[in-house]
Amino acid sequence: MSKEKTAQLRKFVKPFEQADVKASVRQMANTIPPFLVLWFLAYQALDVSIWLTIALSVIASGFVVRIFIIFHDCTHGSFFKNKKANAIVGTITGIMTLFAYEKWKREHTIHHASSGNLDKRGVGDIWVMTIEEYVEASKWERFKYRMYRNPLVMFGLGPLFLVLVSSRFNRKDARKKERNNTYLINVSLVVIYSLLIWAIGWQAFLIVQGTTMFTAGALGIWLFYIQHTFEDSYFEDESEWDYVKAAVEGSSYYHLPKVLQWVTGNIGFHHVHHLSPRVPNYNLEKAHTSTPPLQQATTITLKTSLKSLRYKVYDAKNKTFVTFRDIKHLLNEDKLPA
Repeated sequence: MSKEKTAQLRKFVKPFEQADVKASVRQMANTIPPFLVLWFLAYQALDVSIWLTIALSVIASGFVVRIFIIFHDCTHGSFFKNKKANAIVGTITGIMTLFAYEKWKREHTIHHASSGNLDKRGVGDIWVMTIEEYVEASKWERFKYRMYRNPLVMFGLGPLFLVLVSSRFNRKDARKKERNNTYLINVSLVVIYSLLIWAIGWQAFLIVQGTTMFTAGALGIWLFYIQHTFEDSYFEDESEWDYVKAAVEGSSYYHLPKVLQWVTGNIGFHHVHHLSPRVPNYNLEKAHTSTPPLQQATTITLKTSLKSLRYKVYDAKNKTFVTFRDIKHLLNEDKLPA
């Protein structure tokens, strides 16, 4: 992609980078109150049927995903024009979604700055090995990787790891602001959860909150996974890596039914988001439809997205994901072909 086309793409998207306070407040109003109502109804439904409670909790989890999108936009400074407003709302929604605002903000910024860069993997992204790395790895390392990429682990244990471990502890060299924000969110969670358990009992709390947050976590990981793991996704070495190419070719357009598009806060237009993180979620579709080159991004649907579960290892030579079965013969030979 030439520098001229790159500049043109950024120019097309620029008008959509402005946050609209009314639109932001409206999104909070149609997201947070409905979630709280659904949560309360799920609790009340325990007197009727535990299955009704679980059903309402699953619906509530969709609103948690939508709350996370608000949190996500705040970390990019795109939800409000005011930096302080983004920090306040981001911290509140971080408490609601169980994520540390400043910590996730730093990691996600690194993800955007290095997505698709084979030499800068490891922070804020899904673990991806190339064929060469997988073949040369020890049996223990291969085992860990296969377990990590197993859907039951990724979408089953993944949500628990994210909210109970990863988001609760700071890195050793975290700055004071990041460290204090994590402490604030952790203390807030302890206080709020303790009060709720005292008020309704730990069993009811576990059923409602556990179902809601686990489902939301699994959905969130799926969205993140699917929008960077498709057959011809973009990955390059540092010397060849290009930010715009990584955005447009390394992020998919997840074409979802309108209801699911609304619930997921338009994050399916992930290629637009990676091209310009400053575009608020409610402007992503407008930017996509108004910019013809962006409409050429890889499009996946609910049906075709399931195929991505097969993709495990990246073939850096042929620029495509492959399955474990595709490279089984290399392990038998214990070496790569010349």
